[in-house]
Amino acid sequence: MMLNFTKIVSVLSVIFMLIVLSPTITSAAPVNFNTNFTVAIAPAAKSSSEINFTPQVRQQLQAVRQRRNREIQKVLDSSQLTEFTRNLRSGDNFQQALDKLNLQGDQKEMVEAIVKICDLKTKAILSRYSHQKGK
Repeated sequence: MMLNFTKIVSVLSVIFMLIVLSPTITSAAPVNFNTNFTVAIAPAAKSSSEINFTPQVRQQLQAVRQRRNREIQKVLDSSQLTEFTRNLRSGDNFQQALDKLNLQGDQKEMVEAIVKICDLKTKAILSRYSHQKGK
């Protein structure tokens, strides 16, 4: 009996890890911010140069964006989160949707810091990629 339970748990954990680590599946899945809200964060606009990125670079960029989204979600309250989602779904890009929110002083500083850190991490990844590609 214990052997069957161990097998089931290991199979489920492998399936879970495949789902979590697979960039094609996770990028299509909606991001759950709260048990009451389902929010789909718009991915960053793809440039023509992103088509040539290696899967590892794409995965790193996606991880940075997902981390940014989770951190911003922690800063926003439920009404702001709803408005942010509505702005994204109405066609605004990520920055436009953030700008339309009525953020308080501390919230605005935190969101700006999160976005700046994300931008720096993205630039670092792209810089490493361009150096590797140039070799």
